[in-house]
Amino acid sequence: MWSLRAWRRQRLLARYPVSPAQWLAVQQQLPILDGLDSPEQQRLRERAVLFLHHKHLTALPGVELDSHARLLLAVQAELPLLHLADLDWYQGFHEIVLYPDDFVSPQRHRDASGVVHEWEGEHSGEAWQQGPVILAWPGVLASGQWDGYNLVIHELAHKLDMLNGDANGLPPLHSNMRIEDWATAMQRAFDQLNAELDAHPEAETTIDPYAAEDPAEFFAVTSEYFFSAPDLLAEAFPAVYAQLALFYRQDPLARLRQLQADSPDYQVRVDNGGFATNG
Repeated sequence: MWSLRAWRRQRLLARYPVSPAQWLAVQQQLPILDGLDSPEQQRLRERAVLFLHHKHLTALPGVELDSHARLLLAVQAELPLLHLADLDWYQGFHEIVLYPDDFVSPQRHRDASGVVHEWEGEHSGEAWQQGPVILAWPGVLASGQWDGYNLVIHELAHKLDMLNGDANGLPPLHSNMRIEDWATAMQRAFDQLNAELDAHPEAETTIDPYAAEDPAEFFAVTSEYFFSAPDLLAEAFPAVYAQLALFYRQDPLARLRQLQADSPDYQVRVDNGGFATNG
């Protein structure tokens, strides 16, 4: 059956093709794409093109945004949605603002006793409810490795979280998922991380201690690790990894392990906690 939506989609993809050379350049800069099969790569290319059509990238002075840079950002944005139905998951915002460096943003927090605290905080990214996503460009360029850091995925995970309203660590779950299972896995891991930091505030936790800030940050940070350090997340919080695998309908850990099995020299962990590809 003919579909106007599908026709428009194909027209856009034909109008803005990604050449093999462009795609290879992106792949070389984003090791977290390694191991995706040909249909997955094709789907990711297409979704990245559509992302760039639907979202406006505003580059502030100091950010050089050429076609490669735009594609680099879009591919990372669409990786979490790779196996989800095309249901406009990134609704509620139309703009991504790119800063040349970290930025200062006013913060406001009401503590358990009702006291409101306000301060100026330095950030590399923010996602506003019914507003834009803000990213520091150096953080975007530093993303895409197997090192537990991905600013793009982190901030867009907040946007997925906000589909149910305020960010609270509970995105819209699929019909085959139970809220009770999600809440139990997330809460236990969140409490465990906080207990570890309460006992040893300077502890080198397996995942970034920023995840202990609140449930929304826990979801965003663990989403980062799910795609960029799945082995660390599965080791620290296997139940959380299992829930995220159900939500994102992907298994990056299996992909990473297959890469390592196929080439024993692939992804040797280095001193900074990331990975380095030999050869």
